[in-house]
Amino acid sequence: MKRLRFVLEVHRATHRIGLFLEGAAPPLGLSQGEAHLLAYLLEAGDTSLSELHAAFGHKRSTLTSYMDRLEAKRLVKREARPEDRRSFQVSLTGPGRTLATRVHRRLEALEAVVLGQLGEEDVESLRAGLEAIAEVDREEHPSESPRRMRTRTRST
Repeated sequence: MKRLRFVLEVHRATHRIGLFLEGAAPPLGLSQGEAHLLAYLLEAGDTSLSELHAAFGHKRSTLTSYMDRLEAKRLVKREARPEDRRSFQVSLTGPGRTLATRVHRRLEALEAVVLGQLGEEDVESLRAGLEAIAEVDREEHPSESPRRMRTRTRST
């Protein structure tokens, strides 16, 4: 068995980001996934659900669940897009923008600490590695739907 060289570190880092967010005072009152969605919406502006799905790679049901919770907290609103009533636009509400700004500042603080320990070349290598991870499944199965991939994975 080959020793894993980075996957466990990525998992550990993801968990640490969640703990860092949980340490906010006063508490954010968000799950890690909700916090990341708010920070993304703050940077990206009004975004379609399809764009959020592409950006995060969540299962559709997971993304819907996050959106339901954020909407119930009145942090985001979903509205049918005028040009295509079958798709939805997600935007921050006033309170959502305020909380998203707190989340973003918290994540900026974390990045500042880490960037203080890395050189620019390290940062670019890290970004390239993380982007490679994000693209693996798409490159291996570009024409398969997520449902078909799950079925094929279970049967192998």
